[in-house]
Amino acid sequence: RSYQVRGHYMCKFDPLGINNANLHVDKFSYRGSQEQAESVPKFLDYRTYGFTEADLDREFYLNASVSGRGGLIGSKEKKKLREIIQIMKEAYCGTVGVEFTHIADLQQQNWIRSKFEKPKKFEFDEQATLRVLDRLIYSVQFESFLATKYNTTKRFGLEGVDSLIPGMKAMIDTAVELGVESIDIGMPHRGRLNVLANVMRKPLEEMLYEFMEGTITADAEGHLLGSGDVKYHLGFTMDRPTHSNRNVHISLCANPSHLEAVNPVVEGKTRAKQHYSGDTERKRCMSVVLHGDAAFAGQGVVYETLELSDIKGYTTGGTIHIVANNQIGFTTDPRFSRSSPYCTDVAKSVGAPIFHVNGDDPEAVCWVMSLAAEFRQTFRKDVVVDIVGYRRHGHNEIDEPMFTQPLMYKIIKKHPDVLKIYSDRLVAEGRMTRETIEKMKADANIVFNEAFEKAKDPNYRPPPSAWFGTQWKGYKTKFQLGKNDETAVSKDTLQSIGEKISAVPQGFNIH
Repeated sequence: RSYQVRGHYMCKFDPLGINNANLHVDKFSYRGSQEQAESVPKFLDYRTYGFTEADLDREFYLNASVSGRGGLIGSKEKKKLREIIQIMKEAYCGTVGVEFTHIADLQQQNWIRSKFEKPKKFEFDEQATLRVLDRLIYSVQFESFLATKYNTTKRFGLEGVDSLIPGMKAMIDTAVELGVESIDIGMPHRGRLNVLANVMRKPLEEMLYEFMEGTITADAEGHLLGSGDVKYHLGFTMDRPTHSNRNVHISLCANPSHLEAVNPVVEGKTRAKQHYSGDTERKRCMSVVLHGDAAFAGQGVVYETLELSDIKGYTTGGTIHIVANNQIGFTTDPRFSRSSPYCTDVAKSVGAPIFHVNGDDPEAVCWVMSLAAEFRQTFRKDVVVDIVGYRRHGHNEIDEPMFTQPLMYKIIKKHPDVLKIYSDRLVAEGRMTRETIEKMKADANIVFNEAFEKAKDPNYRPPPSAWFGTQWKGYKTKFQLGKNDETAVSKDTLQSIGEKISAVPQGFNIH
């Protein structure tokens, strides 16, 4: 029970290793110092509960006192104490952690328990591994390509939480397999271009054109078209197949510059789709909202929207919340910006399960994201995935973060990107050859360069339907709704009116 409740405090979430041991030191006495990080805390020490070293080889019969109890306790097996401890460590103290014992529904607790206490819970076969690697390559190399071509341009890149892309795609794959047909997404600026390119599949040449020419175009009469907004606020809508050739409609809402303000917009859009499509079970239309760690803990609209999640008149049948946690808010460290151990603690108020995962373990990220989609479809309830990573550059690529976080960025500068970490791991485990990985990386660069050349073509223009397609057909621009009539009048007319309105009526005595 202690592992299930508190095991997440011992997980290795932080890729940088800064906060694995001391994230909660100032707030919780059970973690005293960096030196104690590798030792077992008192609440996970078997001796705390009356056992001795001699008991480690004693066998215990595991039988739940409550019918239907999930996980190891319901296995009805005999296991040695040392085996039980090892299983619990692997289940709850690795690169994935879970907070679920605050959930009131026992069925939901048992469901999570059974998923986590399963041996070798996330093993990927060759095809699944290739999928994760391919998606990760496109995520990482997309950012490096933009950094090379537009090194002085703000893009609010995803570097440091690159596993978000394969994770989101795994989530979509699972959701679609379980009956989802339409997904509405809301997200802030961080990583938005990467999501547009690799999840939404916005044509790369359109995006690169925006880097070169901006987001405003003109029609034949010289009227300006489009939103005129910055490229990392733009939305996109597309119907696309998953890897199993099932189609899904995905819409990324345009983002207002105010963090988290898009949350109720996404929920309302999904609820409307459910209403008009007859999705009374709320299993075909789903909402997904991405957050930054500081904004999730700090913006009031997050809590306000969460509190609508299970009200009959407002519910959308569960939202998947994804926190791209780079452990910093602009220039503020977490310990100076919130009182809770995790940025996600606000979600406990609605009984949502919270999964924390190390962003440098892409397979764990994909497993957790798929699990979140499965939980949402099973229980039609909000669920949170906290992907812990870092921010490779400053708040934007022009900022210098060494001014405000010098110690953190000394570590970041030496830290390899997740693609190198995962590639080295696959080669070391004999699951992939270096030649195969390099070929996949080269193929991705060919795609990026071909799109770049197309965008450079003087005759290329992105299609106007990017903003006014599908459901927006029939909506007219302000120029089509009406023209400005000539409103000017002659000088003589104005002078005549002026004289008349200034004249004093006969017989009227002015004060």
